Amino acid sequence: MALYITDECINCDLCAVECPNEAISMGEDIFEIDSDKCTECVGHYDTPSCAPICPVECILPDPNKPETIDQLADKFTNLH
Repeated sequence: MALYITDECINCDLCAVECPNEAISMGEDIFEIDSDKCTECVGHYDTPSCAPICPVECILPDPNKPETIDQLADKFTNLH
């Protein structure tokens, strides 16, 4: 499933730099993840690269966007 950023975001900008799919950008108030571009780093890394560097741990799996590994891999292929 795609990831999302909660309201606890402190706008540190670390996650946006880490995202290999350029799925993270500044929203109206906090950073946001474009679920159409987020592959949880499938195709790039073994685990998502943004969540571990978040100092407030506000990047979580989006329960509204359930996706299998195969779906994430297909999304990666379509993006690249």
